[in-house]
Amino acid sequence: MKRYVIVATKGRPVETATLLDFLNEQEAPPHAVYIVGASAADLPRIEGHPLCATAAVKLLIAKGSGLTTQRNAGIEALLADVRGAQSNGSANVSANVSDEARWFVSFFDDDFRPHRGWLRGCETLFEENAHVIGMTGQILADGVKGGGLTEADALAWLSGERAPQEHWATGAQRREIGCAYGCNMAFVDRVILQCRFDEALPLYGWQEDYDFTARALAHGTAVYEPSCLGVHMGVKSGRTSGVRLGYSQIANPIYLARKHTMAPRRACSFISRHLCSNLYHSMRGNPLFDYRGRLKGNALAFVDILKGILHPQRILEL
Repeated sequence: MKRYVIVATKGRPVETATLLDFLNEQEAPPHAVYIVGASAADLPRIEGHPLCATAAVKLLIAKGSGLTTQRNAGIEALLADVRGAQSNGSANVSANVSDEARWFVSFFDDDFRPHRGWLRGCETLFEENAHVIGMTGQILADGVKGGGLTEADALAWLSGERAPQEHWATGAQRREIGCAYGCNMAFVDRVILQCRFDEALPLYGWQEDYDFTARALAHGTAVYEPSCLGVHMGVKSGRTSGVRLGYSQIANPIYLARKHTMAPRRACSFISRHLCSNLYHSMRGNPLFDYRGRLKGNALAFVDILKGILHPQRILEL
C-alpha cells in the first residue's frame, strides 16, 4: 500500500520540522508528506532534510486558516497527485484491485511524535483487515490536558523508559471505536475519496475528528490499533482562546447532532461534562487553562441558542 501523511500546522514550524525527523525514521517511510499551513510563516524549512530524498515532501498554503480547511487542502493536493500518477499508469483512481493500487492517509498533529513502527503497523492493519477503514493509535502520553510535554519527554515514552499514561486510547487489545483521535489517525483510500472535513468547524475544529469518523463509518469499521504507538505533546502555542473554545464546546456538538453525525445523547453528554468542568475549575482557579474564558464562551453560546443564531463559525466574531 502507498503511505501518505497530511499535517495541518499553524505557528509551529519548528515542531513540524521535528515531526519530519520522526517520519524519516519510520520503518515503512511515507511515500509523500503534505504540510499545509495558513501562511508561509507556518511552514518548516525542508531544504536538505533527509526525508526529501525518499519521499515527496510538499509545502502548501491553504485558502484560509483552520484545521478542517487545511486538511482538506492536503487531501485535494494528494488526490490530484494520485489521479495524475494513476492516469499516467492507465489506472482508475477508484479501482483498488491490488495492494500496490491501494493507499491510506495518516493525519498527524504537528506536535505528535510517532514510534518508528507507526506507519508499518497501520499498513499491516489495513492490508490484513479489509473491513477496517479507519484507525487511531495508542497514546503513550498526552500533554493536551496538562502543561504540555517536551521533546525529551516524548523520547522517554517512545523508548519505553516511562510507562504509558492512563488514556482512553491505550491498552493491549484492538477494539472498535466510534471516533478516531485527530492527533494520530488514518483512513483508507475509499474514505478519502468520499469524505472531507467539515469547514463549518473553524479554527481548531473542535470535534472534527468525531464528525469525520462518523461519516467514514459508512464505508466500514474504525478501530483502536495498539501497535501504532505515539506521544501527543500538547504544545500550547497555536491553540484557540478560552472564550472561543468554550463557545465551541456548546455550538459544535449541537451542530453535529443537527447534521446527524453525533447522537443527541452524546452531544448532551459533551456539553454537560465540559460545562461542569468549566464551572468547577473557574471557582478553584487553574494556572494552565483559561476555564473562566471557557465558561464565558459557554454562556455566549447559550445566549445565541435563545437568539436562534448558534453556529460554530460564530467564534470567528469573538
